[in-house]
Parts: sequence; structure tokens; C-alpha cells
Amino acid sequence: MTRAIVTDIEGTTSSISFVRDVLFPYARRALPGFVAAHGQEPEVRRWLDTVAVEIGGACQDAVIVETLQGWIDEDRKHTALKALQGMVWEAGYRNADFTAPIYRDAAEALQRWHDLGLPLYVYSSGSVPAQKLFFGHSDAGDLTGLFSGWFDTEIGGKREADSYTRIAAAIGLAPREILFLSDVVEELNAARAAGMHTVLVDRPDDYPHPRLEDAAHGHTRVTGFQEIALPR
Repeated sequence: MTRAIVTDIEGTTSSISFVRDVLFPYARRALPGFVAAHGQEPEVRRWLDTVAVEIGGACQDAVIVETLQGWIDEDRKHTALKALQGMVWEAGYRNADFTAPIYRDAAEALQRWHDLGLPLYVYSSGSVPAQKLFFGHSDAGDLTGLFSGWFDTEIGGKREADSYTRIAAAIGLAPREILFLSDVVEELNAARAAGMHTVLVDRPDDYPHPRLEDAAHGHTRVTGFQEIALPR
């Protein structure tokens, strides 16, 4: 029986194009000014220093910013990058430079599951603060109240089974009582290896070539949240 649901964001509740075409370019443009203005603040400095260590030790902030911009171009899933992007995006959301698009079927299903008393959680490669900004400034309104918890890559990589084991422990349920939703087959494989139920969200807008049969790796496949039947 499903006692909790964990969902990915990009390509699952929301379009891939928003992150690629709006959020990434915004962060790339804004990073130099953000670091110049806030680089000595402890939380910002922590992540800048993390990047500096990774690229070889003491270096100027301009070099760190260039590295981060390169990582954005590569869509690198680095915790420091995600944390700093989240800080930059906060200003964009608060200034109403953009709102986060949520698929209507996802917003309706999340509200319905919440009303049924099912705890909902987010697990995304984006930082927890960025996740909260995303759902707090969505075009469906502030949806943060629907969620009981948030997970990012600080708990582990999304393609590693141990990450899902740790999430289940944090939630306080057996993995078999949790349903994980994602558009990425490799993430679903890892969640299934940890014992979770899985659903592949294969939206035509994001994936024009459907992942059918072998391409779905045995995961239940849906094209929208309205098709999801909760495992009993």
C-alpha cells in the first residue's frame, strides 16, 4: 500500500524546457553580479570555497564564476552549483521575473493526494531552497504547503540506490510503502533497486519519442499524473 509519494520536478511535474531555457540562462547571466555582491556572506562563501577546492585550491572569484558558468552549460549536477543557482533564482522569483510552470495534471493530482492525507516529498537535483522557490512561486500558486519534506543531492545521487534507502529512512517508512515518480529511467531503476514502487512519467511535450516496452525498463509508464494508479 502506498503511504507516501516522492516526486522529481523537471520533466515530471514541470517541463524540461523551463529549466533549460529560463532558469539556467538567468543564473548564468546573474552569477557574476551575485558573487560580487554576496561573495563574502558565509553561506555563499561556503559554496564558492567548495568549488575552489575542487578546481585546485585558492583562486579568484572570477575564476570560480567562470567554472560555475561552464558547469551550467554542461548541466552538471553539482551540489555547490545547485545551491548557488538557488540563491540567484530567489531574486528572480521575488522580483517576478518569472514563475515556475507546473503541469495542470500534476498540480491537481498533488492537491488530491494531499487532501487524501498522503505525505508528499520532493527529490530533485536542484537544491532544497530552489525546490521551495519553484513550488512557492508556481503558476498554480504557492504549493509548498502540499509537501511534507524535501530532498536534494546532499542525500546522495539520484541514480544511486542508497539515496532512496536513505530517503525512506528519513521519511520513516519501508521503501515498499513509497511511490517514486520521475521521467528518468536510471533514477527509477535506482529507486526500484532500493525497494520503492516506481512510475515513469513520459510526457509527449518533453519526450516526443515514447519510452515503450524495453525502453521503459519495466516501470509503469504514464503520460501524465491523471493516469497514475497508486499501488495498493
